[in-house]
Amino acid sequence: MPNHKIAVLGATSLVGESLLASLRSGTEEVFAFSRSSVPSQEKRFQNISWFTLDSDLYALPDNVFYFVSLAPVWVLPDYFPLMQRLGVRRLVVLSSTSLFTKEDSEDHSDRSVSLRLKAGEEKLKEWAEAHAVKWTIIRPTLIYGGGKDKNISSIASLVHKFGTFPLLGRAAGLRQPVHRDDVAMACLAVLRCPQAINKAYNIAGGEVVTYREMVSRVFAALEKRPRYLSIPLFLFKYGLFVLRAIPGYRHLTMGMVDRMNKDMVFDYSQASRDFGYTPRPFALSRTDLPSVL
Repeated sequence: MPNHKIAVLGATSLVGESLLASLRSGTEEVFAFSRSSVPSQEKRFQNISWFTLDSDLYALPDNVFYFVSLAPVWVLPDYFPLMQRLGVRRLVVLSSTSLFTKEDSEDHSDRSVSLRLKAGEEKLKEWAEAHAVKWTIIRPTLIYGGGKDKNISSIASLVHKFGTFPLLGRAAGLRQPVHRDDVAMACLAVLRCPQAINKAYNIAGGEVVTYREMVSRVFAALEKRPRYLSIPLFLFKYGLFVLRAIPGYRHLTMGMVDRMNKDMVFDYSQASRDFGYTPRPFALSRTDLPSVL
């Protein structure tokens, strides 16, 4: 890369942790932006400078050619002034395949997420083109890893707490869980790839499994024998209402239940061709689950 300055928005996020881990030993000068304070373990890396999002724009570096946004795409317009101040010319933005999988959901909050993703992507493309900034959008499927996601980690928490997992019907919907490290590597790879300029890519994990099999592998990672509870839809709705009253489960929606039997797979061959994307299979380890379990 001709310019070795990279800014990362959402540096303490699930994917942000993986991205910074990859950049620590590199030659790039990294400027990490986060809402929270600087993680103490990060202070020892000399090539990474930390900023909170309320930092004075005039105290920021300039000529930062590359910018990777790992924050929700719909909040990105709030940071267009930041990117202009930094002098960004190349932008990589993390979005989500939820743009497609939630657009026809019966759950209003799911449809709202899809609409916000779509609007966020359109706004960033309009801004980038108006300011001669080259962009790439990365849309991953269900992300896991590090024990901090709201997908696999939520399943693991339920299994640990109750020793069983509720399923609607056969739970035969297909999934492609993608590890956060593979998402981070994709973000870095497109920075160096001219073929990826002004394109959007769907990326997924390297293995297709049913929802039921995905949960079975969580049981296995916890060294537990799979135990399922088949529940009728009306009881599922009541149980979900009760569960959402418990801290840590308030993000669960009926749309998640409905999608247990819906296929949510995506072709990532274009990403493989353009920037060599080769994701790992869905092999859960204990480090992929919450540390408190």
